Amino acid sequence: MPVSATMIGALLGLGTQMYSNALRKLPYMRHPWEHVLGMGLGAVFVNQLVKWDAKLQEDLDQMLDKAKAANERRYFGQSSSN
Repeated sequence: MPVSATMIGALLGLGTQMYSNALRKLPYMRHPWEHVLGMGLGAVFVNQLVKWDAKLQEDLDQMLDKAKAANERRYFGQSSSN
């Protein structure tokens, strides 16, 4: 997944820079260093997004496990007191 996320981010950065130049009616490859910078920032952004999504999923699973345990204690753990 990291390679595909990096490639998607690089293409996102490149596409954003080329689109920006096209909107301003400038040559697509006006400043090549801007394209490299955009590709790098796009790759970093998408990789961080993937890491954030994995962490979010882990935290959600943890919260759901805690809620399930609390519900089981609440509804099934106190059957002797009724």
